[in-house]
Amino acid sequence: MSGHRAGPHFLQIPGPSNVPGRILRAIERPTIDHRGPMFQELAKTVLAKIKPIFKTTNPVIIFPSSGTGAWEAALVNTLSPGDRVLMVETGQFSTLWVELATRIGLDPEVIPGDWRRGVPPEVVDERLSRDPEHRIKAVCVVHNETSTGATSRIAEVRSAIDRAKHPALFLVDTISGLASADYRHDEWGVDVTITGSQKGLMLPPGLGFNAVSDKAIAASKTAKTSRSYWDWGAQLGQNPSGNFPYTPATNLLYGLNEACDMLMDEGLDNVFARHERHAEATRRAVRHWGLEIQCEDAREYSPVLTGVVMPDGHDADAVRRVILENFDMSLGAGLGKVKGRMFRIGHLGDFNDLLLCGTLAGCEMGLRMAGVPIQTGGVQMAMDYLTGNA
Repeated sequence: MSGHRAGPHFLQIPGPSNVPGRILRAIERPTIDHRGPMFQELAKTVLAKIKPIFKTTNPVIIFPSSGTGAWEAALVNTLSPGDRVLMVETGQFSTLWVELATRIGLDPEVIPGDWRRGVPPEVVDERLSRDPEHRIKAVCVVHNETSTGATSRIAEVRSAIDRAKHPALFLVDTISGLASADYRHDEWGVDVTITGSQKGLMLPPGLGFNAVSDKAIAASKTAKTSRSYWDWGAQLGQNPSGNFPYTPATNLLYGLNEACDMLMDEGLDNVFARHERHAEATRRAVRHWGLEIQCEDAREYSPVLTGVVMPDGHDADAVRRVILENFDMSLGAGLGKVKGRMFRIGHLGDFNDLLLCGTLAGCEMGLRMAGVPIQTGGVQMAMDYLTGNA
């Protein structure tokens, strides 16, 4: 293989997503004094612009961190050592969240799952109804499970908590969902929404977010878990004046400002419809190939990514390797329990019909080259859907 490969690399993992040129140009601006008036104006602007993306009027706290850092911030600000938290196994990332909760001294109770569907609201209702003493202090769920392609019905989970008349806090990870799948922090009664910069927000990794309710802020005043870097109080105290308690990721905030403008210029409803359309086109291609979709509940199909299950005897990682080596396209690996059994096609962020057709063509060619028995013509099925639903 030569040192240079013509054409762009296709980054079709389900995040980090491709960063548009418009955002890259914003990020490359000269760094400014993060204690000066120019930065204070930028910070106040960005902190206001990010609220409609979460569909909240409450504060959104921005950390220089990964999504994992935002997870930790959500837990340490609202809970105390030994607190029981109800968590639902929907895939690899829900499992990692359980591990983090355990490490910081919480007591996770896990509702097991098969990694093929989202959070079952009725099971949450049933479990909380058996907790009259309210020992469970929080319900923690993943909105869009990046490892499987299942999107949980968060509004229905909120209704389940309400039916049980349970006071538990409601914490939701939408790291791969925000700005790609419909999400409503206030309307759905979420207490802490967790996300990161590198998915639907179209930025490089490096920013973690907590959108917080009044109830969550009140809980943070009595929670006893140790915290310093992740402390909401320091952020909430300084953010209104355009300041941060430590050095912020200044240039990423330039990019975030641009990302918010791009999303609102397109219109969030249009963004969500575009993602749903590309997801449906992808699923039609996968079904035509004769392959199985990892998510089994049509109500929970992700608009962000599609998990593709390999037939017995075929290694998904070998298929991904063939596609990378021959077509310079990266696809998401199967993680944890589904490693080698599936690969993931990301269709999120700054993405259009032609990019999707190129992505699916690379998949179809790669599957054939890897010897996976498929029916050709999946790309045509996707094209037919796209042209019929322009």
